Amino acid sequence: MAEKTTDNRMGAPVGPAEGQEVFDLAIIGAGPAGLTAALYAARAGLTTVLFERLSPGGQCAQTEHLENYPGYTRSTSGFELSMDMYDQALSFGAKAIMEDVTSVDFSSEPNKLVTPFNTYFARTVIVATGAVAAQLGLAREEELRGRGVSYCATCDGNFFRDKDVVVVGGGNTAAADVIYLSRICRKVYLVHRRDKLRATAIYHERLRELPNVEFCWDSTSEEFVVGDDGRVAGLKIRNLKTDGERVLNASAVFIAIGMKPYTAFLEGELDVDGGGYIIADAMGKTTMPGVFAAGDVRTKELRQVVTAVADGANCAQAASEFLEAKEAIEEAPLAL
Repeated sequence: MAEKTTDNRMGAPVGPAEGQEVFDLAIIGAGPAGLTAALYAARAGLTTVLFERLSPGGQCAQTEHLENYPGYTRSTSGFELSMDMYDQALSFGAKAIMEDVTSVDFSSEPNKLVTPFNTYFARTVIVATGAVAAQLGLAREEELRGRGVSYCATCDGNFFRDKDVVVVGGGNTAAADVIYLSRICRKVYLVHRRDKLRATAIYHERLRELPNVEFCWDSTSEEFVVGDDGRVAGLKIRNLKTDGERVLNASAVFIAIGMKPYTAFLEGELDVDGGGYIIADAMGKTTMPGVFAAGDVRTKELRQVVTAVADGANCAQAASEFLEAKEAIEEAPLAL
């Protein structure tokens, strides 16, 4: 048996062991982007492995109702859609491994992926680990997610049409959420801990023109008010200058205080922007050849299930083309 090459620092093999499978494509993350990429890649004949640290679906699976996904004339749950995508990807031959990828080495040939249990290798990789919305950190916040607490106005706003709602935040996302909600909700409260928004100037004028928006400046969120039905009935806030408290009666609280992409495991392997999102083009190509990024984890304007699905399809196509080009180069006769 051939002797394995090892990393002198850790004593771990840097290449696949004899007989170990090297996948054509490894996908890290089984949200809508990763699941779509797995479907397209497996259907195209690539040996495809899908890694997920929790369960299929990502944030989509936590969505109670999903009614803005094209083709669905009835409201469905994000969990239901996610499991349909998962089953479809596996039906075409994609392999699922429920292990957390804790580190990668994209400089090795083939690419190396390490989990707490095993080391895997793949010729191409798609990073589709998503992003997590920042939370307020209040009691019962997780319990009330989908019961009046939301982190996506465009996803859930329509469920609160003609009702009073609260938006917490002061950046561009919060401002855009207020504008969107003002069109469909009776009243929108905007709660911000400072006396002016961080959002770009263009939003300021548009917000001031909205008659059904009330600004709650210099205020911080203290406690969710919960009704007898177990759903959000309001938000208690505290003014940081006067220390006075107030309850905003509302059917929903939309939290827009930022997103955090899940990229810590990359440890500098890929270039990211100032927010930590992986820099990638529309086809998901990153600065590392053969490595792609799809879904909420990459630089983009709109982060929705439908854009994640498109990313996954594009990345699978780009990975397939990369492998075909590489194979053509390797098979080309050497010049004499």
